[in-house]
Amino acid sequence: MPALNRVQLIGRLGRDPESHFTPTGKKVTHFSLAVSNRWNGNDGEMKEYTEWANIEAWGRLAEVCQEYLRKGSLIYLEGRLKTSKYEVNGESRYFTKVAASALEFLGQKPVEEPMLTVEEELGAYEP
Repeated sequence: MPALNRVQLIGRLGRDPESHFTPTGKKVTHFSLAVSNRWNGNDGEMKEYTEWANIEAWGRLAEVCQEYLRKGSLIYLEGRLKTSKYEVNGESRYFTKVAASALEFLGQKPVEEPMLTVEEELGAYEP
């Protein structure tokens, strides 16, 4: 049976991207993305709900994110869900994030922000 693990999001960065290198020398960049939904409530007032997603980008995509993205940047992002396991006081905990594979800059484009789409091959990710 075929499987599909694909996420598409449009949102704004909640903080500046943070990068580091893995012990194997691969660059990884992390940031949070706010995805807001707006609707008219039964009382006629505008309502809003924001969902937050934690994003990680690898390789060249990580470099582009670190260089051009800032808190508040509006982007379109494609990727896949990825769950990591870690231990706290002997108890297993799980953390789900989106491993980015493609990114597009949206909205107002300052002079220093390029008009480009960046895609990363899935093989560039570490498990």
